[in-house]
Amino acid sequence: MPDIRHTPIAPTVTRSLAAGGLIDAHRHDDHQIAYAGRGVVTVTTDRGTWVAPATRAIWVPAGTVHAHRAHGRVELHFLGLPTTVNPLGLTSPAVLGVGPLLRELIVACTQEAEADTPERRRLRAVLLDQLRVSPQQPLHLPMPAHPVLLAVCDLLQADPGDDRTLAGLGRAVGASDRTLSRLFRSELGMTFPQWRTQLRLHRALVLLAEGTPVTTVAHRCGWSSASAFIDVFRRTFGSTPGTYAADG
Repeated sequence: MPDIRHTPIAPTVTRSLAAGGLIDAHRHDDHQIAYAGRGVVTVTTDRGTWVAPATRAIWVPAGTVHAHRAHGRVELHFLGLPTTVNPLGLTSPAVLGVGPLLRELIVACTQEAEADTPERRRLRAVLLDQLRVSPQQPLHLPMPAHPVLLAVCDLLQADPGDDRTLAGLGRAVGASDRTLSRLFRSELGMTFPQWRTQLRLHRALVLLAEGTPVTTVAHRCGWSSASAFIDVFRRTFGSTPGTYAADG
């Protein structure tokens, strides 16, 4: 990840990014919460990518080298927390569920003045309470270090709609399906079908944020039909892709 910079945290920042906008790789001394009030934001580290639409936020621990990318027109809210404050005890990035109250607290804490008033301290205390009960979401797409498995993952990232079996992909990279299956579990902590579904959901969120029609998203991401895509999307995100695209 090039152009690594040491960036002092700006605890209360709201920043607009055009579609495709990138904040280059950097790190902060403090923890950071990145929340996109609209659109989709991804955070990438050497361990993979985390994706968050407007109903999610991304927790980035202090010292983590990471880059942000906007998909669709994005309004980003960055909230910094000192290293002594870690309400979920997380030491690696994570996607958190954001309900209506937490959303308003994040927006308020990133738009109000910086004065350390009793009112502001109470607001942040409630925000921390909400973070402590915020559920983590399985929206991390891990990437491997093993060159053979990385070659398979690169093929699928280039075309999430590629429907080859693991054996077929293995023939393309010179490895058996048994070897690849073992590597998926040992390196990425999930099965091949789980990883491919995660990849497809990540790409679907990006395409929807860019205004791609639902049926086209389903086709490009490898679902057999729009209804099959809608079913998986609803079970993962709690709403249909059409609703999400309209709101994004």
